[in-house]
Amino acid sequence: MANPFFTNSAEFGKSKPNQPPVNPYGQAGYPGQPGQHGYGQQPYGATATQGYDPQFAGIEQSYYGPDAGPAQTGRLTYDDVIVKTAGVLAVVIGVAVAAWFAVPVEMRMPVMFIGLIGGFVLGLVNAFKREPSPALIIAYAAFEGAFLGMISGVFETMWPGIVVQAVLATFVTFAVTLALFKSGKVRVTPKFTRFLLIAGASYLVFSLVNLGLMWFGGMDGFGLRSVEIMGIPLGLVIGLFAVVLAAMNLIWDFDSISKGIQNGAPAKMAWSAAFGITITLVWLYLEFLRILAILRGD
Repeated sequence: MANPFFTNSAEFGKSKPNQPPVNPYGQAGYPGQPGQHGYGQQPYGATATQGYDPQFAGIEQSYYGPDAGPAQTGRLTYDDVIVKTAGVLAVVIGVAVAAWFAVPVEMRMPVMFIGLIGGFVLGLVNAFKREPSPALIIAYAAFEGAFLGMISGVFETMWPGIVVQAVLATFVTFAVTLALFKSGKVRVTPKFTRFLLIAGASYLVFSLVNLGLMWFGGMDGFGLRSVEIMGIPLGLVIGLFAVVLAAMNLIWDFDSISKGIQNGAPAKMAWSAAFGITITLVWLYLEFLRILAILRGD
């Protein structure tokens, strides 16, 4: 269930070993080494201004000046990721709120399906593109916002207050996973990755089967999620598992972004990072909506 772009991208892959830049003028036998006369040291008896050519002032300033940072060299930074993610999420939330209040009741179902299909298609397109497209990512956010606005309205009508609860649960989970990742207590290991891939594929199969049963099998409510086993709704167990899985995906997203920055990924990859985080947060929000609905009953 992780963003395929992170999985397939060389920029967001394994961290490259840190290799300090080699300065040939600091090696033995080269001019400029301490103790030798040359470009790095004035000859005996020379002054700082003797024989100085003004045309080399710019070159000297560039050579002896501080190294350019990632922002100056067009490389990915955490600030880029934060700004782009905030922008994409703002589109999702803005469109969701506008759709919730502006779409007439009789148009809510059509708008919801248009948002669902449009978001699904653009989600696949963006996930497998080799280069990020800001326009397509914003379009995905708009379709996803329309879908979330409509489905949130349905849930809020049936269970007042549920949307605020789901939003708070989503952002609390996001904050906790980010804190765990930054603390180093949770790391993305090969075992972690294998479990995530297997569990994500299994959950995807279950979701597709459940959706088919709801649409074509005549099952009401949440489909298989509404089935109770020993008095416990299956949807509650599946939902909690999905929340843990989504939180693990967030950690994978954070790890991929960190490696992308270490690897010197281009600044434009911030759009891909924002897209990946948005997908996971939308998934997490929907799972909390279902869990809360099941807990609050019919």
